[in-house]
Amino acid sequence: MNGVVEQMNDDDSASNLDPGTGADGFAVTVNVRDNIFVLGVSGTLDMVTAPRLTDSIQQELRKRPAVVIVDLTEVEFLASAGMTVLLTAHQQIGDTAQFAVVADGPAVARPLRLIGLDKLVTIHTTLDAALQASSEA
Repeated sequence: MNGVVEQMNDDDSASNLDPGTGADGFAVTVNVRDNIFVLGVSGTLDMVTAPRLTDSIQQELRKRPAVVIVDLTEVEFLASAGMTVLLTAHQQIGDTAQFAVVADGPAVARPLRLIGLDKLVTIHTTLDAALQASSEA
């Protein structure tokens, strides 16, 4: 994987497993606290970078998280390949964990609403809202 992967454990210490972003500016960071896995995505999420997000999600699912949140607030462009990754992850996770997406603004939230993904996947406008909802469930 050619993205940034940071894992936060319960004591807030971070270890950088793969420093630097890819040449295309795409990166995925992973923060873990209390079995809540937040994958922060930045850059362009398209057919070139979508497989890297898929790989990151698959790697984290092996750890059996209670909650998976994909934070797209730093994504500048969201193509259909990126939306497919989100839908596939949602379907794969099923009832084994909570799944949510953080998206706001015209570059990311609007395409998700236009194709109706917001009817299938829980979408929050902020990471704080997603974390709050996951702690209430």
